[in-house]
Amino acid sequence: MKKKLNLIPTGISVVDKAWGGFYRGGTYLLIGQRKSGKTLVGLQYAMESAKNKEVCLFFTSMRPKDLMIHAASIDFDLQSYMNQNLIIVVRVAPPTDLYELGNPDNFLIEYLNDIVTVVDQYQPNRLIFDELTHFIGFENPQTLEQTFIQTIETIEDKNVTSLFVVAEPATPLAQLLVDGIVQHSTAVIYLQKQADEEGKVTGGRATITPNIGHTEGQFVADYYIEPYKGVYFDFEQTPKFQNPFPVVNTVELQQEKSELLPASNQSSKYKPLTNIDFVPEKFSFSNLYDINDFTLILNNQIALFKSTGQPFTLFSMKLDEIAERQKILTINQLQNAIRLSTDKKDKLCIVNNKILILMSKADEKTLNQLVSKIRSNLPNSDPKFQEIIMNYIFACTYQVNDKVENAEYILHEILEDEPSR
Repeated sequence: MKKKLNLIPTGISVVDKAWGGFYRGGTYLLIGQRKSGKTLVGLQYAMESAKNKEVCLFFTSMRPKDLMIHAASIDFDLQSYMNQNLIIVVRVAPPTDLYELGNPDNFLIEYLNDIVTVVDQYQPNRLIFDELTHFIGFENPQTLEQTFIQTIETIEDKNVTSLFVVAEPATPLAQLLVDGIVQHSTAVIYLQKQADEEGKVTGGRATITPNIGHTEGQFVADYYIEPYKGVYFDFEQTPKFQNPFPVVNTVELQQEKSELLPASNQSSKYKPLTNIDFVPEKFSFSNLYDINDFTLILNNQIALFKSTGQPFTLFSMKLDEIAERQKILTINQLQNAIRLSTDKKDKLCIVNNKILILMSKADEKTLNQLVSKIRSNLPNSDPKFQEIIMNYIFACTYQVNDKVENAEYILHEILEDEPSR
């Protein structure tokens, strides 16, 4: 009963079915590309608020008439609820000529502070800001992070449940700014749009990822944009995974492994994960890139390190071929476990039987925390299975230093073939 009292329905079916709703007083982010359905999802959230007789404060850069047209497209009589003061629309103009100013961050701080002022004025139950992108273009990411924390903590103290809409980052700096606010949100909804053969966007893929609470975990669902219905999520919660693997003879596997593993592997840069300590920590969703884009991102990270000293860590993980041959675990299953175990700001790339993971953290606990999540996201939770399989997953860690010139140098060293088995 206590859990139900702490959750509120959202009108976003994948959230309501998977998690039971949003936490009252939580801060949520909705991230997606242009025309991915973000505004429609925001309107569904506002409509659910009004249906429950709760006041929703709706910040928008749209003209009121345009917002009403959007609402009408999902059969939502916005004007009626505005007349009842259940939905309060506040139009906000994106800052213009901002970067001609001496210190644009000071002006953006004032913009974010104004949100709190309006909340104090109307005292809503819920808040949606569609969209926040123009107001987080800080030159200093640390200033944005501090300001965002102060803003949401003040709003949360008033027990207001907030949904902030943000455009998907298009540049490394934008990614850095969004990452700074993502980590302080309760959870993230990510919409990845897909177009049909004619280029028309009719839906896509939605991922909901918790940072705090929502112990049910991350969920993925297809979504569709339907006239007069809005954004529909094709989601049904499935029962927990059942072990499909045959009983594994540990002695035989270890014997086969010792016969095939050359003595030279004892000095390999890849070490087994068997003895890694497990320190649990919440992660968000991640990005998967091809080798060309990954190389570009890695070069940007190296340049950032050389100019600011900001460290990072590059991991490479690989799966022993014996595990695949014995049908214990496939590279795709390991890839999925790693994807579920990393944050959106962590970049992934798959090269043959190796999975590269670029992480912005560079402390001693980073690998331990990552392994803990991978262990919990493996397709079988049987402790005996996990004890066996961790002997067949290997990791290599590369920490950047001043001698590194470019990404190609690092990737050559990490991806260099080792003695064949």
